[in-house]
Amino acid sequence: MKIAIIGGGIGGLTTALALKQAGQEVTVYESATEIKPVGAGIIMANNAMQVFDKLGIRKKIETAGYKISNIKITDAQLNTIFASDLTKFENKYGVYNVAIHRADLQKILADETGFKNIQLSKRLIKIEQENNFKLTFDDDTSIMADILIGADGIKSTVRNQLFGTGSIRDTKQRCWRGVTEFDWTSKYSHEAFEAWGKGKRFGFVKISDKKVYWFAVINETLIKDKANVTELFKDFHPEIVKIISETQNNNIIFNDIIDLQPINKWQKGKVCLIGDAAHATTPNMGQGACQAVEDAYVLGKLFGQRKSAEEVFAQYEKLRMGKAHFIVNTSWTIGKVAHYQNSIAVWLRNTLVKTIPKSANEKQLNKVFNIDYEIS
Repeated sequence: MKIAIIGGGIGGLTTALALKQAGQEVTVYESATEIKPVGAGIIMANNAMQVFDKLGIRKKIETAGYKISNIKITDAQLNTIFASDLTKFENKYGVYNVAIHRADLQKILADETGFKNIQLSKRLIKIEQENNFKLTFDDDTSIMADILIGADGIKSTVRNQLFGTGSIRDTKQRCWRGVTEFDWTSKYSHEAFEAWGKGKRFGFVKISDKKVYWFAVINETLIKDKANVTELFKDFHPEIVKIISETQNNNIIFNDIIDLQPINKWQKGKVCLIGDAAHATTPNMGQGACQAVEDAYVLGKLFGQRKSAEEVFAQYEKLRMGKAHFIVNTSWTIGKVAHYQNSIAVWLRNTLVKTIPKSANEKQLNKVFNIDYEIS
């Protein structure tokens, strides 16, 4: 059976690799002219690293990235509000959270998938379905596929044409992301930081000994005409301001923070949606790409059992939907709480976060990191 995956991002490539290892014939169709990362850095959390371990590429990703064992929420001056120690989960699952440049991660995934299984400059414009799928691209070429997987993002063509669902939600928050060289020697090693201010926050993490990935998020109401990101965060810790100001403009990208309002149908027949096409989330839990990787893992396990596509997709949806929607909804709530602007609300938020029991935090992390799906 010929499987077509639309989209060559992290989710699409990981799915291709998982299905390839399960003995399936897979081709990825990517609209870009090259496997080009969208974004800057990314943290692949414990759950995703478990999948990469099972796929045999964990060590390559760890070598290309930077291990993260602690996540800290701070105030704007980097005073710790809450710290999450990940060593318990490192010991439990045998893997680390890894901060890595998206370009490095996608290169590893593309190399492992094999470029013979990836077709570039293939922007899907039309899907015709009878017993199988006729896929027409904007270069006037078309192909036939027996099975179709939409890994084509929040504005998915597959979802729009075959499911007719999906409402994009705007958080009214805007985000800059950047990568820069910053020599801290041993400072901030193996830790990820997120500093919460009033209506804005700043996160940063090392992705190598000297490279730092950062993001700056702000309520759109606080963005004044022509204000640059350094100016907007001038009230944050001096090292945060320095990180922003020393980043070259061509290494900074700007995005709106959006997600997909949860939908309750990811599959029908021989077609299914994965990743952002099915459950795009805001980045507040660092789980967007990680959840796409989990999708790939479950699909790979199911196809490895030699079930029909219809059986695989129905079971995949049943197994994955609850957790994915939990991530989407929880992440949306965290984004709202993190962006309070009222001084009293900010003080109350910070005070309450400081009192979160360690046991409650570990319970939630275990829910996120656990990939022990009952696949039968």
